[in-house]
Amino acid sequence: MQTDNKKAIFSWALYDWANSAFATTVIAGFFPIFFKQFWSAGVDTTVSTARLGIANSIAGIIVAALAPVLGSIADRGSSKKKFLFFFTFMGIVMTSSLYLVSKGDWPFAIMIYILSSVGFSGGNIFYDSLITGVASEKKLDFVSALGFSLGYLGGGILFAVNVWMTLSPGMFGFAHSGEAVRFAFLTVAIWWAVFSIPIALFVREPAGKESFSGLSAVKAGLRQLRNTFNEVRHLKTVFLFLAAYWLYIDGVDTIIRMAVDYGMSIGFESKDLIKALLITQFIGFPSAIAFGYLGGKIGAKRAIFIAIGVYLAVSIWGAFMRDKNEFYILAMIIGLVQGGIQALSRSFYARIIPVNKSAEYFGFYNMLGKFAAVLGPVVMAGVALMVRAAGYSSDIASRASISSISIFFIAGGILLYFVDEKKGREELKYLERSD
Repeated sequence: MQTDNKKAIFSWALYDWANSAFATTVIAGFFPIFFKQFWSAGVDTTVSTARLGIANSIAGIIVAALAPVLGSIADRGSSKKKFLFFFTFMGIVMTSSLYLVSKGDWPFAIMIYILSSVGFSGGNIFYDSLITGVASEKKLDFVSALGFSLGYLGGGILFAVNVWMTLSPGMFGFAHSGEAVRFAFLTVAIWWAVFSIPIALFVREPAGKESFSGLSAVKAGLRQLRNTFNEVRHLKTVFLFLAAYWLYIDGVDTIIRMAVDYGMSIGFESKDLIKALLITQFIGFPSAIAFGYLGGKIGAKRAIFIAIGVYLAVSIWGAFMRDKNEFYILAMIIGLVQGGIQALSRSFYARIIPVNKSAEYFGFYNMLGKFAAVLGPVVMAGVALMVRAAGYSSDIASRASISSISIFFIAGGILLYFVDEKKGREELKYLERSD
């Protein structure tokens, strides 16, 4: 398969532009606010935070359970793009359905949110795995960073328009800001659908070893999953990196999903939190590209270490902030490293796995990422509820919950220290010779 084709690279990266609208407007932006103020109106903030955390965890569990099996099936039968668009379609339909959820109906909102999140995360398994087909090894850092940078820009542009709609609903023909927020969910679905077209037209995948369908595909996928798991156990560098990634990306994903809810819990206004998200998005666009170049200069592992250190400082500082300007500063700092740690983790991993089994291995990668999304929100919710039960205020409970995330950055950084990329490539060469 031809790599480094500019049209294929841009079309692949543009999918990040497409689905990042969901990550920005829905996951990070409007859903936490609307869930707390509209669908869970009148509920204690600690309870609504726990509900949102549990919803994120359920979605993570579903994707984590499916990811490695689906990856194995896709690699066996050249089905990466088929699975990509199945989950994309699911995410688009479910996201548009949020428009239909009425006030106070938080169980229905949670159900739709979980299904749309499964569509978003499930599609990313197969999107990630296609990177080895469009980029050569020397361009992995740049191409991975390009995807995330376009994601920040595209997601930020639509989010800015949606924020404008909510701040000036009359200008767009809406009766009030709540109606504008509900319409924003529809715009995400449309954006996602339109900008997914290039990857369908211009990105191709190599033919698989065998062709399966129905139950035989599932059985073949499960067999391959067992074989892949055995390989991962013997590829010690891959195994160690996945363990490190599982821990530090837990903190990253939890901050993405819970930052706005946390800000509201400690008394910040929703408009200030939305501004902070916009800051993160537009700083993240050039910063992700810059981190891609930084990874090429000093090595992906060292650049990831820098990002982990920044996140550790953020998780501790966040527990003590009092002023909205501090939240803006934190948003700027996160914008500098968020895309970088995601992009370089993906490209680093792509270097130490077999190219012809990319979907299988990225299935494991995304499985651990989703299990991380399970653990972080649960830890935050559990700490908040325990501190509240001990008689402390909701403000103190929320602050304690955000500080608990720091342990994941510490543990992940320690494990990453012992990951040796050179050794990982040697293990990979030995595996390829054995095959």
